[in-house]
Amino acid sequence: MEREYNEEHKYLLAKKRVEKIKGFYIHLAVYVIVNIFISAIIIFGLTNDSDNEYSFAGAITHFGTYVTWFFWGIGIAFHWLGVFGTNLFFGKDWEKKKIEKYMNDNQF
Repeated sequence: MEREYNEEHKYLLAKKRVEKIKGFYIHLAVYVIVNIFISAIIIFGLTNDSDNEYSFAGAITHFGTYVTWFFWGIGIAFHWLGVFGTNLFFGKDWEKKKIEKYMNDNQF
């Protein structure tokens, strides 16, 4: 009975994790598609302005072209951290390994 509960619990946790990862990749795809569309509209608008202030090269390098990429990218970064975790430098077992190392050093 307990084994079945543990297996079902593991399955539900794994399913929830997969749904989070899927949600992140959908968010990433929407981010890319929408920002390409927005950038294209901005570039088109800047190059076809009535006073011809911007050339195509000028429109591509204009900050307004990439402002949504930048700020939405910050949101994507936080979503990534929420899904994949913040253990970039320490890892899952880092704390446990350090405690064991210090316990075995006998310097205390």
